[in-house]
Amino acid sequence: MPSELEQTLTAIDALHAQDPRQTTLADGNPLPQELVYAQRMSHWLEQLQSAPAELLRLAVRAQHLQRWLVPRSDYPEGRIGYLTWRRDQSERAGDTTAQLMRDAGYSAADAERVATIIRKKGLGRDSDVQALEDCACLVFLENYFADFSRKVEHDHMVRIVQKTWGKMSPQAHALALALPMSETSAALVKEALGSA
Repeated sequence: MPSELEQTLTAIDALHAQDPRQTTLADGNPLPQELVYAQRMSHWLEQLQSAPAELLRLAVRAQHLQRWLVPRSDYPEGRIGYLTWRRDQSERAGDTTAQLMRDAGYSAADAERVATIIRKKGLGRDSDVQALEDCACLVFLENYFADFSRKVEHDHMVRIVQKTWGKMSPQAHALALALPMSETSAALVKEALGSA
C-alpha cells in the first residue's frame, strides 16, 4: 500500500504527464514539459535541504500543476495581465494539489498548508515559501534564462534578473553563482548585480 506521500506524488506526476507540450532532454528523449519542470524543482529542493519536509516536497513538485490548461495568452498583455494570470495559476495548482492530498488521506490542514506554499503566501516570512521560490528561481536560471534573455530587451532583462535575485535566499544566491552559464548570460547577471 503506497503512503499518502507516494500516492499524492504519483497523482501529481500523472497530471504533469498530460502536458501536450514536450521538452527534449539532453539525452534526446522527449518528456512532457511540466513533468520535466517538476523534476527540476524537486532536484533543486534536494540541493537546498538535506531532508526536506513532506509537505514542502509536495508543494515544490506541484507548483506548476496543469499550467498549460490556462495559457498566458488568455490574459491581457502587460504586467497586470501577467500577475493576474500567475495568481490564478497558483490558486488553481494549490486547490488541485490540496484535493489530491485529501483523496490520499491527508488532513484538511495539511492540504491547506501545501496550497498556501504553492500560492507563495508569506514570501519573506515563511521558510517553506522561500524554499519553493528559491527552487523556482534556480530552475529558471539553470534551464530557461539563456533562451528567455534572447527574446527580451536588454534593460528589461537586467531588471528581471534583479527582481529574481531579490526574491532568493543567500543560500540560493550561492548556488546560482555556481551555475554554468554562457558568457552572455554571465555578463547579464554580472551587470544586473553590479547595478542592483
